[in-house]
Amino acid sequence: MGLLLYYVLAAQCTYSTLQHSGLNQPGMHIGVVGLGGLGHVTVKFAKAFGAKVTVISTSPTKKKEAIEDLGSDAFLVSREPDHMQAAMGTMDGITDRVSSVHPVLPLLGLLKSHGKLVMVGAPIEPLELPVFPLLMVAGRKIVAGSMMEGMKETREMIDFAGKHDITANVEVISMDYVNTATERLEKNDVRYRFVVDIGNTLKAV
Repeated sequence: MGLLLYYVLAAQCTYSTLQHSGLNQPGMHIGVVGLGGLGHVTVKFAKAFGAKVTVISTSPTKKKEAIEDLGSDAFLVSREPDHMQAAMGTMDGITDRVSSVHPVLPLLGLLKSHGKLVMVGAPIEPLELPVFPLLMVAGRKIVAGSMMEGMKETREMIDFAGKHDITANVEVISMDYVNTATERLEKNDVRYRFVVDIGNTLKAV
């Protein structure tokens, strides 16, 4: 039940973001910030919609899994100015899944005119949002938030995911592995979520 619930929540959040932001059209160039529990599912949905997908991460070690495992078309290291500069003004939309404080200005620079930056992560501290890039230099850009819809859209998402064989990558663990899992979480050593099988009904670690 926990595995199903996690999948539905993660998939619905990502599906709804792309749908309601108009980032579900074939041929669009979509950036995905944060390759975690929501980010990896976003890559799969965006690809299924027919988009070109670029994963944007602070960690260059995630490039192989982004491209080879998840099918991303490109990978940007946000801490490398040359890479970011080369991608300026190339994206129709970006979904930002990061829940820690991080700079938004470089992401706005990646957007085309009329591009959308959709925030899904929820940092505890406020983010700094520069207004000038929204107005000038290929402006008319939009910053928005996203949330899940009701049962109708959930059913649509499940049908779409079934048609395109979209699943969440999780690691099922038993109760006696929880302490070890906590230690691994602190090291960011999970791809991409732990699911605790309380009833021992699934194959677990």
